[in-house]
Formats: sequence, structure tokens, C-alpha cells
Amino acid sequence: MQERSERTRRRLVFAGAELFHRSGYANATLGEIAGAAGVTKGALYFHFASKDELADAVQRRGCRLLREAVRGLNESGVPPLQALIDATHWLARTLHEEPAIPASFRITKECGGHPSAQQDFQGAWLATVSDLLRMARDTGELPLGGPAGEAGDGGAEGDGLSPAERWESAEALVAAAVCGIEVLSGTGLSYAELRRKVAALWGLLLPSLVGRARSGEYRTDAREVPESGGVRAYEFLGSGV
Repeated sequence: MQERSERTRRRLVFAGAELFHRSGYANATLGEIAGAAGVTKGALYFHFASKDELADAVQRRGCRLLREAVRGLNESGVPPLQALIDATHWLARTLHEEPAIPASFRITKECGGHPSAQQDFQGAWLATVSDLLRMARDTGELPLGGPAGEAGDGGAEGDGLSPAERWESAEALVAAAVCGIEVLSGTGLSYAELRRKVAALWGLLLPSLVGRARSGEYRTDAREVPESGGVRAYEFLGSGV
């Protein structure tokens, strides 16, 4: 009985994510969500007392998937800046493959400041980006205390900024850039196109962050791993999808 109840709850969260993503929070009705999940409205209300509760459950799933992805990347042993690059590719893929991710962004934007909102996926994503970037700074990957490279190498020499100002500039630049991934996904780009644009984005960002001489130390594309049958796939550690 409990297993059946959990399956019903998962179907409702999935259906809610699909409809919140497609129609928006305001336009998606609980009746439509129940129908898409193949359950009665009574069954829906057994699990969720309101649309707000269901929206929070969708965002909780998005936040959990994000935490799992970042934990997997950290445990893989890659440097923090590479983990950040890989996290943006995880986002690009899950925006296409896991409805809770685009739905969570849309719910955050449509319900921001709502007194009943308990989750904030967009805030969690930005905090993750900031945390990984800060780890990269603290481990010496980002030479913000001095020039990022030799003169003429895209470094910070002669910019007149203090280390604190350089950090603030780097954090703002990266945060603004990675927020654009969700915007680009919403224009209808295929995953292959979005993946190429994410790689191109890092190709432009890395010289500003670490200098041109060290940019080649980082992989800017999604990581490919072989699959059975000779098919290539893209690995997203800890993505849970």
C-alpha cells in the first residue's frame, strides 16, 4: 500500500512538473495534473493540499537532483572550476530531459516572493555556481590576487582592481553567463545546440578567469563516455536522471 502511494506521489510530481513547465504555474490546473498523472483529484488532494504544495514538491525534486549532481562531481575528484563547467552541462541536459528542472525555474520566476513558497530552485542554482567558483578561488585556480596571466595573455595586469573587486567581477560575470543557459533552452534550442553554446560560453569565459595560457587545462564540452553497442553518451555524475 505504501509503495503504491509513493508511486502515485511520484506520478503527480512528474505530471505537475510537465504542466508547470508547459503552461506555467497560474495556468496549470490541479484537474489537468491529476488527469495527466492518471489519478482522481481526490487522490491528488490526499498527497497535496494545494497547488502551492505540489509546486514546492516539484522544486524540491529539482533541488535534490542538483545536490546529487554536484556531490557526484565533487566526489569524482575534478577541480572545482571543472566541476562548475560540468554542472552547467548537467543543467543543459536536464533542462531537456528532466521536467522538474525547467519547471522549477519557471515556478521560481512566476511565484517569486509568494509567502507560501518554501523552495527556490533558481536561488539554489546560483548558490551552487557561487560555491563552486569560490572553491576554485580558494584552491588557487582563479588567480584573483594577482594577474591572471602574463601581459598580453588575457590577464588582469594593469586593470587597477583589488583582489576583492576582481572576485566580485568574476562572480558577477559567471553568474550572469550561466543564467543565460536556461534562457537559451527556453528558445527551443535542441540539446545538441545548447550543449555547443555552453561549450562556446566557457571558451570565452576561461581566458578571463584563468588566463589564455591555462584555458587548455579545462574541458569545455560535456564529457563523453562509451556506451554498449558503440554508441556515445554524455556522463553527468550524480544527475539522478
